[in-house]
Amino acid sequence: MKTRYALFFLPLALFAQDKPAQDAKPAAPPTEATAAAPAAEAPSPVPSSEKWVTGYLEMGYRSQTGIGGSESTYRSIVNLGEGLKLSGTDFTILDPKKRLFERLRIRAYDWGGDPWSTFHIFAEKRGIYKFLGDFRNLTYFNNLTSYADPTLARGIVLNQQSFDTRRRAGSYSLELFNGRLFSPYIMYDRDSSKGRGISVFRTDGNEFPIPELSRDATDLYRAGVHISTRRYHVTLEQGASIFRNDLSTNVTSGGPGNNLNPVLGQQITLSTLQRSTGVRGNGGFSRITGTATPFTWLDIYGHYMYANPHNEVNFQQLATGSFVVLSQALFYTTGQSILTATANLPHKSANFGWDLHPTRRLRATQSWNTDKLNSHASSSSLERLALAATSTLINGNSLLTTNENRLETNVFVEGPRSVTFRAGHRVVWGEAEGLILPAAGLPGAQFSSLRRQVGLGGVTWRPGNRWSVAADAEVGKGGGAWFRTSLYDYQKVRATGNVKLTSTLRLSLDYRTLHNDNPYSGASYRFDLHQEAASINWMPKGDKLDLQASYEHCSYNSSIAYLQPQILVSTLSNYREYCHTISGLVSGNLRSPVKGQSIKVMAGGSAVLTAGSRPTTYYQPTVRVNAPLTKSFGLFAEWRYYGLGESFYLYEAFRTHILTTGVRFTR
Repeated sequence: MKTRYALFFLPLALFAQDKPAQDAKPAAPPTEATAAAPAAEAPSPVPSSEKWVTGYLEMGYRSQTGIGGSESTYRSIVNLGEGLKLSGTDFTILDPKKRLFERLRIRAYDWGGDPWSTFHIFAEKRGIYKFLGDFRNLTYFNNLTSYADPTLARGIVLNQQSFDTRRRAGSYSLELFNGRLFSPYIMYDRDSSKGRGISVFRTDGNEFPIPELSRDATDLYRAGVHISTRRYHVTLEQGASIFRNDLSTNVTSGGPGNNLNPVLGQQITLSTLQRSTGVRGNGGFSRITGTATPFTWLDIYGHYMYANPHNEVNFQQLATGSFVVLSQALFYTTGQSILTATANLPHKSANFGWDLHPTRRLRATQSWNTDKLNSHASSSSLERLALAATSTLINGNSLLTTNENRLETNVFVEGPRSVTFRAGHRVVWGEAEGLILPAAGLPGAQFSSLRRQVGLGGVTWRPGNRWSVAADAEVGKGGGAWFRTSLYDYQKVRATGNVKLTSTLRLSLDYRTLHNDNPYSGASYRFDLHQEAASINWMPKGDKLDLQASYEHCSYNSSIAYLQPQILVSTLSNYREYCHTISGLVSGNLRSPVKGQSIKVMAGGSAVLTAGSRPTTYYQPTVRVNAPLTKSFGLFAEWRYYGLGESFYLYEAFRTHILTTGVRFTR
């Protein structure tokens, strides 16, 4: 708590230390003694009359009228709370004497309990070091009750795949002798989370929602060196990662579960459950990246990486209740499961390309990418069933090998009247092979191949600075795919246009379409997308009014065959969505009693209206006023409304008003 509020008032102390600059005096002409003296440190790039700290700080208090409707849906989508908030700060400190740094920049946004908070720091002393720090704090709450809730028909509102976690991510890098021939660097990244949620314990004939605690963390260490010349650049890097993931469940009093019907004449229930899962992973990697310009008409680049991670999994579960093994019609009261598994995943990836531009009107590019992964895993599991007096030990092995390649070539030709044509070809190919022993579950393909030929084309026309038109197209023909929803036989088109109607009015248009069809046996997947968008920007002279508005229409249609788990019969799943998205913002400047300042008023918002498989309406209007009181101090007030409505899931609708007022300091 102390650290949080320290972030509020630290920038205030910096802003309060500003003093008027003294009048600059002309420098004395150099004498012979000074001319013969050794060269001194370069003069500061910061004039003596310039402020040594510049930026702004905005903080205030947010209040809420209360949430009408579903609080869980509001927290899953918006999740803005009440209280003291640091809306944002961004300030830069310049040190004319270059003691510890030349330039220091600090930015922080949305602190004070908001679901997405960020902090950034940058410090540099040219030729000596450059430091970058980035920290992000994310509150992830997901509890849409219409999802994964098989008991909803019984009046039980419980999302059985819900989460309430907090994730923190940080990235820090230090580069020494930046801008010189050899520039070593070190980097450290950490991504971690902890929280709780609802998961499911599955057994033959029934499944039970259970509480679950989760914790995970990934530490990434990297060190390397940049070698730079005027024509060449090489980066050598060595790194390692450490991953940890723990899940735990403790149920002391269970219940009947999702299925209330007897199975083979007996009710399936859960009394107690203790379950824990631990995953540990680590591994090193090496990377080399290079770019070169051997000639003025040729650029070359390349990248290669090798990694060899190792993973270990430990799982333990002890459940009591009334259970059954359907394949044997065997009832038991206590079940214990113990599983251990290890896996090695050597991974190689590389890409290489060149950019050839022999003349002003002709340009050719080519890129090649390859990715190879080999996974070797082994496992050992033990199942004990009390009363049934049975025990099963299973040792398993698995192998997965994937090899994917991609080669793309493009040729650009500039024709007459500022018309540029593009023609290209992309080929994607690969193989995947998997094996699991002993075989279990539904049969699957042990070998699959990836084949895709894609034709590329485009045209751009820029006759002047008033308007431009561009269009790109892809036509792909597949002979195999990794996933049922991957691109197979598809056509993709995009067209954009920009026109400057007047000196103050600009119009932009965007059109996109995608059709994908996977006729592979058993997939029956089809996807169609259409998007049309238009935006307008009006900035009349005088800097007193600004208008931005946009409209987008979209259409999504998909169908895919799936196997119903209850009866193992193939069924077609269809999804349809038609949406209209409208957004706009009007800002204007009003006369202010403060000389050189103006009152800024902004009003606008967005609205989304959808129809189809899940009709939804979502409104988010907003109004904001910035009123200066002095040259560097002012007040602001902001009102926002959030409203969500659904035709089929009325219980998920919500609405609320949020008002934020505060102060803003600028320098």
